[in-house]
Amino acid sequence: MLVEQDGRQAPLGSGDFAVVDLARPARWTVAAEQAIYLMVPKALLPLRPDEVAGLGGVRFGGDRGAAALLASLAREAAAHLDDYGPAEGARVGTALVDLLTAALAARLERRDDLPPDSRQRALLAGIHAFIEQRLGDPGLSPGVVAAAHHLSVRSLHKLFETQPTTAAGWIRRRRLERCRRDLLDPALRTLPVSAIGARWGLPSPAHFNRAFRAAYGVTPGEYRTTMGAAAGTP
Repeated sequence: MLVEQDGRQAPLGSGDFAVVDLARPARWTVAAEQAIYLMVPKALLPLRPDEVAGLGGVRFGGDRGAAALLASLAREAAAHLDDYGPAEGARVGTALVDLLTAALAARLERRDDLPPDSRQRALLAGIHAFIEQRLGDPGLSPGVVAAAHHLSVRSLHKLFETQPTTAAGWIRRRRLERCRRDLLDPALRTLPVSAIGARWGLPSPAHFNRAFRAAYGVTPGEYRTTMGAAAGTP
């Protein structure tokens, strides 16, 4: 994609993004098969409008920092729009705006001027996106997550005090949710239950069975048989 505004041109590759102020002239050409557009009311951004306007047509590389986290979360959100209820959708929207704000503030060299709650939400959204991308790695742990975000494990646990579960609990919950979806996928019905667990970072069949039963009340095999039949899966 090529985005142009105010005499600036932003050639974008996969994962990159650019800001466009729709109240002013702009144009863009799209060569990619798919692009994601995120529309944000200016009033939601805790930055001066003139500063944001000065970033029209500027390329933000999707390979590092808040821009990379925003790109990751935007792709994940676009792929699962139908899965979000109103409350979860609102939380995802807030996370996207916070990450966008962090990316813009970083370009403006005003990270420290962001409201503390925005910085914390942006960091947490980035951590969620990091975990989501690595659920299949059995070595994913709170220590790995903390190190990747330049935090101590204690600071990571402190951050998750605002969440309904711990960092380790969040990793386990997301892995089991991915497994649950795969167990109902007709395209994966010939894949052994143990292979589905291993696919999402749970390589021990015994541990996978225990964790799944604790979360959903039945074993993965029983869930596939009963719920798959209810959904019309052979």
